[in-house]
Amino acid sequence: MELLLAEMSLEEKVAQLGSRWLGKDKGATGAAGPEPETNHNVAPMEDEFSTGAALEDASRHGLGHLTRVYGSYPVTVAEGAAELVRQQRIVMASSRLGIPAIVHEECLTGFTAHGATVYPSATAWGATFDPDLIERMAAAIGRDMAALGVQQGLSPVLDVVRDYRWGRVEEAIGEDPYLVSLVGAAYVRGLQSAGVIATLKHFAGYSASRGARNHGPVPMGRRELLDVILPPFETAIAPVSRNGGGAGSVMNSYSDIDGVPAGADPWLLTDLLRDEWGFTGTVVSDYWAVPFLAMNHGIAADAGGAGVRALEAGIDVELPDTIGYGDELISRVRSGEVPESLVDRAARRLLTQKAELGLLDADWTPEAAVAGASTVDLDSAANRALARDIAERSIVLLDPGTVLPLAMPTETAMPTGTAMPTKTAMPARIAVVGPCADDARTLLGCYAFPNHVLPRYPGVDAGIALPTPREAMEAEFGAGAIVYAAGCHVSDPDRSGFAGAVAAAEETDVTVAFVGDLAGLFGAGTSGEGCDAADLRLPGVQSELLGALLATGKPVVVVVVSGRPYALGEVAGRAAALVQAFMPGEEGAAAIAGVLSGRVQPSGKLPVQIPRHPGGQPGTYLQPRLGVVHTGTSNLDPTPLFPFGHGRSYTTFTVDDLRLSEARVPTDGAFTATVRVTNTGDRAGAEVVQLYLTDPVAEVTRPVKQLTGFQRVELAPGAAADVVFTVHTDRTAFTGARMRRIVEPGELRISVGVSAGELPCAGSVELTGAIREAGPGRQLITGAEVRPADS
Repeated sequence: MELLLAEMSLEEKVAQLGSRWLGKDKGATGAAGPEPETNHNVAPMEDEFSTGAALEDASRHGLGHLTRVYGSYPVTVAEGAAELVRQQRIVMASSRLGIPAIVHEECLTGFTAHGATVYPSATAWGATFDPDLIERMAAAIGRDMAALGVQQGLSPVLDVVRDYRWGRVEEAIGEDPYLVSLVGAAYVRGLQSAGVIATLKHFAGYSASRGARNHGPVPMGRRELLDVILPPFETAIAPVSRNGGGAGSVMNSYSDIDGVPAGADPWLLTDLLRDEWGFTGTVVSDYWAVPFLAMNHGIAADAGGAGVRALEAGIDVELPDTIGYGDELISRVRSGEVPESLVDRAARRLLTQKAELGLLDADWTPEAAVAGASTVDLDSAANRALARDIAERSIVLLDPGTVLPLAMPTETAMPTGTAMPTKTAMPARIAVVGPCADDARTLLGCYAFPNHVLPRYPGVDAGIALPTPREAMEAEFGAGAIVYAAGCHVSDPDRSGFAGAVAAAEETDVTVAFVGDLAGLFGAGTSGEGCDAADLRLPGVQSELLGALLATGKPVVVVVVSGRPYALGEVAGRAAALVQAFMPGEEGAAAIAGVLSGRVQPSGKLPVQIPRHPGGQPGTYLQPRLGVVHTGTSNLDPTPLFPFGHGRSYTTFTVDDLRLSEARVPTDGAFTATVRVTNTGDRAGAEVVQLYLTDPVAEVTRPVKQLTGFQRVELAPGAAADVVFTVHTDRTAFTGARMRRIVEPGELRISVGVSAGELPCAGSVELTGAIREAGPGRQLITGAEVRPADS
């Protein structure tokens, strides 16, 4: 690599730090794809940065990245592959050295391309509490992308949810750093197993903006950053040998933390990320985050100055187009204002990655990179089956109430080995109402191609089969059993449809009301990037619709299909049942219908709490004592309606018989906590056993409880198993008063159960010895193992 760098001119090295997005420029010369019919931005302030530069000019000295060749407009696999080859050939022919560009694409709910499988949202991944399943999904996404010549994916989002009003809650895995760590690292391993670089975002603090406003400033102290926000990134970067992800790339956050924008923070991007954590990959900017340092943050006078600040901090590649890393940067290096060694540092990292991808091999060709494209089915049966599995495992049965399941299928339709439960017969007629009942887009996240790009092309088909909940209910129960009425739109204040919905409820045995979100971008939806909420009421007049339905006196099952949790305190206790689906993807409608009928045994758990009140109470469950106490200190009750980790099923489980291996553990030791989980019901099912730790006395305030281990267990009726958690004392570490991560002696309380609010097993151990620092290389994972109950 040093020989190559020595051969390169300054212009050639700087060129490797830039990128080009032809798909952004509407009608770009030679670019594939139809002309858009509407002006629908897919990135923040996209219209401000339309360079219009020909690719030949943009790559005259080389180019670092090509941006979203497949993901910018609806093209077939063949058209996209041809366009990729065309662009790579231009990049290689336009420069002296002929180095190809890395091709990157979005892949949050699957490959963001026309006709590609749309998997459930990231919050739904969290609801599965099943990292292995998410790793399989990411591997499938990676294989599809790699076969089409894509080398880097911009996923996963590792932002820990801090405020449910934030529009991008749907892109986040959950509100607990350990859950986000395990699921996020699994995604990274899966994607990179296919040879596609995973990009962790948004580094860091983005999810904690003031007022939950997208891009808002983050009023966060260093301790909260270290203990809550950063652990998922550290875990996803750690080597696979340490149960990490081994991620190859990191993307900066748009936000500033205490006045320092993440994209210009050398402590974050260099001192911590590289020097302490040992990260060796590339840091790429979020789209236009470099010029935003001048435009939105005001820490530079112009884009050239912003480029200098970003380069100094540690951003290696500017995406999606070259603005700050262009000619102005070259001039500042030549004038001596900027050391050329900073350019060399970033170019070395990017070129090393290209070498690892094989792009510098003498025999590499863009044609060979897409040689298998003609055989790729982006929405294969195997993909859809995987999407269905995730959707089914992610549906959270909040409360089965008095009517669920609505009916049990015949014995021949039951999954193999599943016992027939005793339950009521199928209702004769079911009213299916609500704005999410007959719009499949409400099942999809904002980065799914149909919601992300196709609003620009309103006449273009989604490219995949997208059954609506209404259609799935008709397939599940029979078309003749279903009476449909929309009632209202997701966000429109029009109430004219209420009468039809109420009439449908009154003439049927039970009503299933599908309410929630329609994802979009920058205010074009009720959830998604730039679609933040003022409070946690259901959007539009949906709460009023539910009130009208409940007033009929007929049983109403409320199914919330959303990207964020909404306050359901006014509905709980009045609804016949409550179900939560976090944007469950293209197979989500059938998954929901299956849960409602009982064909699917629900096993999802809440990765975020369900609030009782719409004003934002509670915050997330990870709170110190004064964050949860509500007697005598404030008139506001922070107790959630349903706690973190909650979720019911159509069988019952007990978790008991806690056994701790040690009563006293040195601060550099470990102990095991074993519990027995038993399926006490009459049907097979899965329970997620959760271990929480409490540090009752510490030198700084600590959470009342914090998830430290979990394990999904599948059991036949009457069966039992032991779950053994191995807890190293590193897992008790926290950032102390002197801003060092420490393991402190003293009492440690252990609680095990099925949610943060249902922990029947309790015990304690004493940590002994001196205070110990637990720095880089510490144990990041709690071991969890399922053993036969009689072992």
